Amino acid sequence: MKHFLPLDNLIAALEKLPGIGKRSAERMAFALVQRRDGLARKLADALLAADEQVGTCSQCGSITVTTENPCALCTEGRRANGLLCVVESPGDIMKIENSGEFSGRYHVLGGHLSPALGKGVADLRVNELLARLQPENIQEVILALGTDVESEATAGYLAEIIASRGVKISRLAFGLPSGSAIEYTDSTTLARAIQGRQTLK
Repeated sequence: MKHFLPLDNLIAALEKLPGIGKRSAERMAFALVQRRDGLARKLADALLAADEQVGTCSQCGSITVTTENPCALCTEGRRANGLLCVVESPGDIMKIENSGEFSGRYHVLGGHLSPALGKGVADLRVNELLARLQPENIQEVILALGTDVESEATAGYLAEIIASRGVKISRLAFGLPSGSAIEYTDSTTLARAIQGRQTLK
C-alpha cells in the first residue's frame, strides 16, 4: 500500500500516547482524515491550546493553567493546612477530589520507584515534598499510592524518611471493591481489607 507522509506522521504521533498501540493509532488516524465535520481541526486547536495554556503547578506538581500558578487547590483558603496527600500522578488528584472525602493539600510525585525502568529517587519529586514539610507545618502525610510492588516500595521509602522528620504517616485503607465477592478477591486485597477494617457503630 502506498504511504502518505502526513498520515504516517499522524499515526506515529498517536501511537506515542499511553495505551494506544499501532492498530488503534491507525484506526484513529483514518477516522480523523475521513471525517468532514471539522473534527481534525477542532482536535488540532484543542491540542495547541492545551500545549500553550496548560502547565505544572510549581507547588504541588499537578496540572494547572499557566495563568494560575500555584494552582487553585494550593491557594484555596478552605483547604486543611497541615494535611498533605501524596499521589503518583495528577489524575489521582481528580479521583480523590471526586470522592469528596479529602480537604487537605496535595503533592504529585510524578510516578514511583522503578529500578527496571531506571527510575530512581532523583526522578521523582521527593526533594520538593521534603522541602514542603516544615514551611507548611505539615502534621500528617497520607500516602495515596498504588498497591503494586513498585508503589509499595516507594511508600516504604517515603514513610521512612518522612517519619524521621517527626511527621505522622498514614496510608489509604484498601478494601473490597463495591459489589465484589470474597471468592473473587485476591489475597493482597483481602489482607488490606482486614488491616483497614473499621468498628461498626
